[in-house]
Amino acid sequence: MADSLKRYREKRDFSITPEPVARGEKIKGRLAFVIQKHWARRLHYDFRIELNGTMKSWAVPKGPSFDPHIKRMAMHVEDHPISYNSFEGDIPARQYGAGKVMIWDKGTWEPIGNAAKGYAAGHLKFHLYGHKLAGTWALVRMNKREGRQDPWLLIKEKDEYAQADSAFSVVDERPDSVAALDPPPVPEQTAVASGEATRQVAKKSALPEKFSPQLATLVEHPPTEAGEWLYELKFDGYRILTRVEGRSVQLWTRNGNCWTAQLPVLEKSLQDMKLPDGWYDGEIVVLGADGLPDFQLLQQAFDGRHTNDIVYYLFDVAYCGGYDIRDAPLIERRKLLKSLFDGAGDKLSGNIRFSDSFDVDPHDILASACRLGLEGMIGKRIDSSYIQRRSPDWVKLKCGQRQEFVIVGHTDPQGSRAGFGSLLLAVHDKDGRLRYAGNVGSGFDDSGLGALSKKLHALHIKEAPLEGPTGKHRKVHWVKPTLVAEISFSNWTAGGHVRHAVFRGLRTDKKPEEIVREKPTLLTEDEPHEKLHEGHSGHDSLVSEGEDGGARTASPSPLSPQSTLSSFRITHPDRIVDKERGTSKIEVLRYYALVAPLMMEHLKGRPVSLVRAPTGVGGELFFQKHLEQRAMEGIRALPQAIDPDHPPYLEVAEPLGLLSAAQMNVLEFHTWNGTRTSPTKPDRFIFDLDPGSNVSWAAVQEAATLVRGFLQELGLQSLLKTSGGKGLHILVPLRRQHGWDTVKDFSHAIATHLAQTLPERFSAKSGSRNRVGRIFLDYIRNGFGATTACAWSLRARPGMGVSVPVSWDELERLQSGSQWNISNIHTRLDRGNAPWSNNSFINQSLTSAMRALGFRPQES
Repeated sequence: MADSLKRYREKRDFSITPEPVARGEKIKGRLAFVIQKHWARRLHYDFRIELNGTMKSWAVPKGPSFDPHIKRMAMHVEDHPISYNSFEGDIPARQYGAGKVMIWDKGTWEPIGNAAKGYAAGHLKFHLYGHKLAGTWALVRMNKREGRQDPWLLIKEKDEYAQADSAFSVVDERPDSVAALDPPPVPEQTAVASGEATRQVAKKSALPEKFSPQLATLVEHPPTEAGEWLYELKFDGYRILTRVEGRSVQLWTRNGNCWTAQLPVLEKSLQDMKLPDGWYDGEIVVLGADGLPDFQLLQQAFDGRHTNDIVYYLFDVAYCGGYDIRDAPLIERRKLLKSLFDGAGDKLSGNIRFSDSFDVDPHDILASACRLGLEGMIGKRIDSSYIQRRSPDWVKLKCGQRQEFVIVGHTDPQGSRAGFGSLLLAVHDKDGRLRYAGNVGSGFDDSGLGALSKKLHALHIKEAPLEGPTGKHRKVHWVKPTLVAEISFSNWTAGGHVRHAVFRGLRTDKKPEEIVREKPTLLTEDEPHEKLHEGHSGHDSLVSEGEDGGARTASPSPLSPQSTLSSFRITHPDRIVDKERGTSKIEVLRYYALVAPLMMEHLKGRPVSLVRAPTGVGGELFFQKHLEQRAMEGIRALPQAIDPDHPPYLEVAEPLGLLSAAQMNVLEFHTWNGTRTSPTKPDRFIFDLDPGSNVSWAAVQEAATLVRGFLQELGLQSLLKTSGGKGLHILVPLRRQHGWDTVKDFSHAIATHLAQTLPERFSAKSGSRNRVGRIFLDYIRNGFGATTACAWSLRARPGMGVSVPVSWDELERLQSGSQWNISNIHTRLDRGNAPWSNNSFINQSLTSAMRALGFRPQES
């Protein structure tokens, strides 16, 4: 080992560098791997695997890719000591490899075949078990060069972890350090205890106490990929999850309510089956005289506590026999589940059944289901993993319109009818407010009317629990919005009300606050859709689907993998937006998903203008300041009181708004200098340093220094960011003290003073001829309603630069106003908003600065 680490020692002065000294090391246990993100002269990723007592090392300039078609260059470098695996810090200037080192991934690796022989032959194949990298990989030497670094290739093998590079870039979407994380668990190379092997390696795991089910996405048409899906009937019942541990059987609803006490017969039948410990997924129903599920009979069974007739159809298993098998393909999980039924023999009760699937044309299945009066069908990808949220890998198709509604009131009965006349229905809008959705007066029998009437009268309230219109009813009794009804209907009206509604029953398994209008997802070939990587590491994505099949957001941290796109419909994902770099539309959405947590700090609460580029960079651009007829989720209208003379302005209210806007061809986001909570008094002003022709970048840097210095003379501190274009932006945070005109006039006065003092450098007049060889100090964007490109916004220019917050200490090292762009922004994400995080001058006053400049405000 001493010889193999000789080059490592020779290259370093350990009295200066904090890197570990190479010593003899013996580590017991599994072989380790580490990937260190290294900002040396150029950003690269150092890939190291433990072999023969040292870390064999390769420098990978672009980092690893999950795409088997992408072969990453990996330059073989000197061996490193095993102790280097925990090194994270800064290598001092003028030392070998000077720059920041971060532990980007770590874990264990397992060679396929003889590792020493494979390494010597230049073809090493292995499994990785890391926080970010998983699956099978290969290192292949291109050619051996004596005395020089050998070029190798790092290649992802085709397996269940493989992802197209256009769909998932692990270096972009997982930029953070894992140094503080515990070592990732290593899956056991074994089958589940029942003896039924799955293609995917099962993971040894304790049985979770709680479990959330995978949910299906509502679609209009069956998927077109023949042979890749299986289909089951859509049961008209309640979703039930079963946890088995020894003799203990617990039955849980999808919302985490334990119903074991309500279902004693099913509990006993499941105990008799002697299932392995695990989590099992299915649906309970009551079958009518025709042998088909009847939802009202199910509800009556619970109302009368006569649950003996309930039948439990099982269709999936996620944990079994001490193993987590969620990553096993669906078809293998179902084979395992079927084998458990086959093995139960005479212990199998008639009220526990296996849900059969159909491998025939889905249109025929749906037509048959509809003819029989069933609710519809479920389609599932045969190779999909079990994902504990709504997923496009499971789809549902309904025979007719049918969904849940919140009951918000009722009318008086008419004629001979008892109890009530009709129920008033509502759904939640995207802001969580209840909106009237019509009424239902049919589908009730006498006993149902009486029982429901008693529940309604106990919930009477005086005021309508609705926002907006409440329907044209003469006399309404409002109720607390706690009851959920399942309703079938023919269609929705233009006003958002149901037509020809029929009551099907109450839903006690669903929470009222979850109820929104269901909107089907289109799966059409003329408008292809893409989704980004859906990992199965237990992390939620930035975008996941809500109960209505639409998108909802989680709350990611800036340096987490949660900012991946998932289940978000993108039309024309491969359309080229920027011809200079070949940037596609999906890359734009991926970018905004990536920076959303950083960007929302600058967008939240500020009116925003959107710059749309329907034909891409170089085409005609359109500014959008107000909501159009087609709404964008996550973007809301601000109160019109901000500017009564104009339609309501916009705000990006949540990360989903960035994706919705980008889907509508928005490239740039521009923000006001004020906020919606204080629209009459700005909290900052901005100078855009806009260089004219024949102005060097060094002159722009010098100009920024001069502006900053003059502001400091006036007693004002400032922040700096790149514009994403030719220049720089200087922001001056303010106390909300003065109106728009005063702040704009004062910024104009500063620009005029600098232009008069240094006329060869600055211009205070707009127009290209006024800034030839000079820099225009653009103060105009400080007026009411004016906007500036937001931090982290792309720019609709060739190359697609990004406006990035920087510190003043970085100014002299900047190379241009578009130093960072959509292609290299990952090199900056570790800094994030940190350059602006330590300012203590956010509430600085203009009063003394005005006095110092001799400026008299016009406002009274």
